[in-house]
Amino acid sequence: MMRIVAFSLAALASGAVLAQNIAVVNNRPIPKAREDAWVKQLQQQGQQDTPELRKMIKEELIRREVFLQEAQKRGLAEKPEVKFQLDVQRQNTLIQALMRDELQKNPITDAQIQAEYDKQKQAAGSKEYRARHILVEKEEEAKAIVAELKKGAKFEELAKKSKDPGSANNGGDLDWAGPDAYVKPFSEAMVKLEKGKFTETPVQTQFGWHVIRLDDVRDTQFPPLAQVQGQIREALQQQRVQAFVEGLRKNAKVQ
Repeated sequence: MMRIVAFSLAALASGAVLAQNIAVVNNRPIPKAREDAWVKQLQQQGQQDTPELRKMIKEELIRREVFLQEAQKRGLAEKPEVKFQLDVQRQNTLIQALMRDELQKNPITDAQIQAEYDKQKQAAGSKEYRARHILVEKEEEAKAIVAELKKGAKFEELAKKSKDPGSANNGGDLDWAGPDAYVKPFSEAMVKLEKGKFTETPVQTQFGWHVIRLDDVRDTQFPPLAQVQGQIREALQQQRVQAFVEGLRKNAKVQ
């Protein structure tokens, strides 16, 4: 009778251990808490907690445990280069956690997003311009292009001579953009043009000499807040993290 009771207690204890672990590999347990942590991480990425997902995670954790045991058996964890890599990974993980914690404690508000949106909208101005340009190295080249245009040459054909690779193969087209998208000498000359006209005097910038033609003007097509608020939030978060990093570095005592 005593032997039966002892066997029952041992069975209960074994069941309790199994309930705490998803597997035991070479007498080393893999705790269920580790599986739960993986599930939580994947849920944050949009996956659902399903039996199939847990089965996949279990197999992956078993594989990892087998590999880790073999690596430890070979003494790889004591190699200097491995120690270095592990230390760097630990540092990276902690630094990333620090940045997340900072953003959680000081989140970007809807009011800040609205303010940044209004600021960008104002900076964009009320008008957008569709322009083309031909960029060359020397003023004499630009003047020669102007002369050819006056004789009736097609701007799009001459644009093939442009040293701007982004527009040369597209007839010099720069698409729609506000004046602030260009360097000051370029934008000042562009906004003075009438539609269909080109600059008869070449415009010099730090990139070279430009011949500019204005194709059209329209009211600024600014996207609604709902469409860009995610991008604005991300940009503000990056700014906040940068300021946080600079503040920590500035206040650190370095000898």
